[in-house]
Amino acid sequence: MKIDEVRGFTPDQLSEQLTSLKKEQFNLRFQRATGQLEKTHRVDQVRKDIARIKTVLRGKAQA
Repeated sequence: MKIDEVRGFTPDQLSEQLTSLKKEQFNLRFQRATGQLEKTHRVDQVRKDIARIKTVLRGKAQA
């Protein structure tokens, strides 16, 4: 997910996206712990996407 895409979302859409990414992050951590994780790079991508969304949400809240 690119930062330009994230900036185009409304705060409600960002909150929904954040919830979905946190669920995915939990599932990926669980898969890693049980040894079933195939796409290990996805963990880092999800973590960075969460950070991007939180950054944009914070900026919109201050504005």
